[in-house]
Amino acid sequence: MLDWSPPQESEEISHPFVAAVYDTVVPDRLLFRPHRRYLTADLSGRVLDVGAGTGANFPYLAGADVASHAIEPDPHMRRQAAEKAREVGCDVTLRDARAESLPYDDDSVDVVLASLVFCTIADPDRALEEVARVLRPGGELRFLEHIRADGWRERGQELLNPLWSRAAGGCQLTRDTVERFVCHDAFAVEDLERVGVGIFPATPIVRGTLRRRHEGLHS
Repeated sequence: MLDWSPPQESEEISHPFVAAVYDTVVPDRLLFRPHRRYLTADLSGRVLDVGAGTGANFPYLAGADVASHAIEPDPHMRRQAAEKAREVGCDVTLRDARAESLPYDDDSVDVVLASLVFCTIADPDRALEEVARVLRPGGELRFLEHIRADGWRERGQELLNPLWSRAAGGCQLTRDTVERFVCHDAFAVEDLERVGVGIFPATPIVRGTLRRRHEGLHS
C-alpha cells in the first residue's frame, strides 16, 4: 500500500511546469535504465530515495524485498511520483520533506539513493550531513549525478547556469557534487565511474557507491 504523507506547512519548492514536462523532456528509461538498475541492485533493509522527483526509481524498487521510503518536497513532482508508485506497484512511504532535514532517526537507513538530485538541493552540504546521519554504519549512499565539466564545457555551463537554473527548477550545472561526496569524512569510496550518457550542458554524469564509515560520526 502506498503511504503518501500530506504536505507540510510550507510549499516553497514548487515547479509545476518542470514537473509537467520532465518525463517527456528527459527520456529516463532510454538514458538511465542500466544506471538505475545499478542504484537498486541487491538492496536490503530500509531504502531511502532522496528527492524522488517523478518516481523514476520506483519501477526498479517495485517488488524488492525492502522497506522503501522516499522524500520529494515539490508537490507537483510528489503527485506524479505517487501516481507512478501506484502504476508500477511500488510499496513506498513517500513524504513531503527536504534532504536538508530528513525525517528519520540516526543510523536508521541501510541504503540512500540519490539520482540527479544534488544539483537542485539548496544546501547540498547540509543534505550530505543528513545522509551521513541517517545511514547506519556500513550503510551505502548510491548516487547518479551530473557534475561540473572542464575546459570549454565548464565555461559554457557557467554562462548558461543562471538561465538553466530558472528553467530547470533550480538545477545547478556547476556543482562539484562528486568531490563533495568523496571528500566527506563520513564516507569511504566503494565505486566511482563516469558514465557515457547525458547531453550538454548537464554532463558529465558520474555514478558510484559510498559506504558510511564506522568511526568519527556525529561528532
